[in-house]
Order: sequence, then C-alpha cells, then structure tokens
Amino acid sequence: MRATPSKIEYKPELDGLYRARNEPAIVDVPEMPFLMIDGRGSPTDSADYMEAIGALYGVAYTLKFMVKRSPGGLDYTVMPLETLWWIEDERPFYSADPADWRWTAMIMQPDRVAEAMVRDGVTAAGDKRELPALPKLRLDRYYEGPSAQVLHIGPYEEERATIERLMAFIAAVGDMPAGKHHEIYLSDPNRTAPERLRTIIRQPIEPRGMRET
Repeated sequence: MRATPSKIEYKPELDGLYRARNEPAIVDVPEMPFLMIDGRGSPTDSADYMEAIGALYGVAYTLKFMVKRSPGGLDYTVMPLETLWWIEDERPFYSADPADWRWTAMIMQPDRVAEAMVRDGVTAAGDKRELPALPKLRLDRYYEGPSAQVLHIGPYEEERATIERLMAFIAAVGDMPAGKHHEIYLSDPNRTAPERLRTIIRQPIEPRGMRET
C-alpha cells in the first residue's frame, strides 16, 4: 500500500516571511519561485486583476494535485496571494492615480514545480474552466533581499497609514526604500470582514551599510 504523503506547511517553515506583527521589523527574503501575472491599473476598476487571481489560483491548485500524484508524493498547502505594486516614476505608488499602478500578482511555489509542469498545469486548469489570464501566467524566481515589513489589520483602503508608518521606521533606522511595494494577503476577503483582514506590508530596503561600502 502506498503511504499517504505528509503535508508540508510552507508558512510555518518560512515563519518570518509569512507572519508579521503590528510593529515593523527587518527581514531578509531569499530568492523563491512564483507563479506570476503582470498587469496595470486599479484592482477594483478593471477585470484584469481579478482574472489574474483566478488564473493563479486555478493553476496553483492544479499543480498542488499534480505534485501530490507525482513520484515522491509531496503534498503541501497552497500559499497566499501576493502582489507587487509600483508606478513608473519616483512617487510612492499609493500617492498616484490607481489607473497608473503597475502590478505583479503571484503565488509562491515549491522548488519541485518546474516549467514543464506549469505548462501542463495551465492546460489542465484551462480545460476545467475559462480563465482569460492564463496566457499571461509564467513561472519565475524573485529575489527581494533585505526588507522591512509590518502587519496591517483592516480594509485594504485604509493601508496608507500603515505604509507611512513602515516608511517612517525605514527612515528611523537609517535605511532607504529600494524596490517594489509588496503585499501578502493572509485573509480571504470573501470570508473575512473588512476590519479583520490581515495583510503583510513589505518594502525592500537598501541598508545603510550597503550604501557606505
């Protein structure tokens, strides 16, 4: 009889990266593989962002069961949705018109997931239901490095004060923002009241020591 594979919970394994507190802290984020879809514009005024989420989760769950059935039988919990946000000038993205926002929506993957498996997963997910963003999906690696992060509890529309508090922390420790604003959505907005939504706000930084070398 084939043994039932044990399930890997990546969030506890990557505890400092997928758990944050109300007080800002510095973390070092290694390179990791992600399913990714790029887009632009407001997440609420365009169908593109919701279509991207649908495609990412459709493929992520398809890959989960493909990996579970593969030799070695690895089972794991699908990771939360994350999004990188930015604009094409020097302003903070949150001060710009949402129509000008650029984004990359993404879900972290086990190292066992390879390009060929993703191609098969895209085909299988598309056979189950219509997912318009599937042609935009890719598997890529993303390195963030030294970053500051903090937990935001509440509606997405009220994140600005938390973001500004994180920026003040970065300035107070003598570092500088460097890279794209990053959000990790720990709660399902379809099942969680807005005031209880939990989101990790992360900002890559250029540590003071790196600027002095």
